[in-house]
Amino acid sequence: MKNKKLIKRKDAVAGVIEALLLVALVAIIISTIQLVYVPQMMEQRESDHMDDVENQFSYLKSVIDLQSMVKEDVPISSPIILGSRELPYFVTARAFGQLDIIDIDRTDSRITTYPWMGFPYANIPLTSIKYKAHNSYFVDQTYVLEGGCVIVKQPEGETVKIEPAITVKNETKINIIYNMPIIFGVPGKNSTSGYKNCFVRTNYSYNETCIKDFKSEDDHYVWIYTDYLDAWNASLNKLLEEEVKNGYVNVTITQDTWGTDVVKIEPWGKTIHLEITVTYIGAQIGPGIVIT
Repeated sequence: MKNKKLIKRKDAVAGVIEALLLVALVAIIISTIQLVYVPQMMEQRESDHMDDVENQFSYLKSVIDLQSMVKEDVPISSPIILGSRELPYFVTARAFGQLDIIDIDRTDSRITTYPWMGFPYANIPLTSIKYKAHNSYFVDQTYVLEGGCVIVKQPEGETVKIEPAITVKNETKINIIYNMPIIFGVPGKNSTSGYKNCFVRTNYSYNETCIKDFKSEDDHYVWIYTDYLDAWNASLNKLLEEEVKNGYVNVTITQDTWGTDVVKIEPWGKTIHLEITVTYIGAQIGPGIVIT
């Protein structure tokens, strides 16, 4: 039997090494994209979504203001995007959101006046539509349409993005006209969560107006109970800037008789002539008929 001669060649080894290097290079590129660029893209994506929600709440407020002015029972649906999807092919997380209608039966926020304005209830309820974001990459934000103003809240603070429908005239008295919506919901259609689109359907029901003078010599006042004291205080000080500067009105965060924090509006140098028109707005989340 003849002995076979074995020849050593390195061609195959070089090919394997090239393949391994190529795989390693691809892995490094994918890891860099996953660890650096994907979080940046997702953060920007969630930031853009928060801008969309802000615009949608602005639209929702404009719809409710329009329904309050027209005073006709015409239901209108306003879209709200709850969250955003993950990126395909990469390890990412969805952003979720929760939307709630906090109506007369669910709210603790309210406006209390002394003397009593004359409404059927002692306290005027501050109802709201609230969106809370649960982001994975961008800072969590909460958007609230309360008492006719749009408030945005972040971990580091809160502010009013769109002022309530309040007009102020400095004449013999400080005339304050406030048009505020009071929202009542439909049982079972007051809340939803997820990442898809939903709609808030609203319609006009009825309104009523009460007028009252508040005098400094009689220790009259308006108390606002809310979860967003800083936002309301800053907004009212802005709306009443000249009157506060001239010492006619005082707006500050203080405590009521029982030690609860409130925003207090009180007359100083002039009488406050307050006119409040409350408009009752039916609201529900999702498709269906609004009950009036």
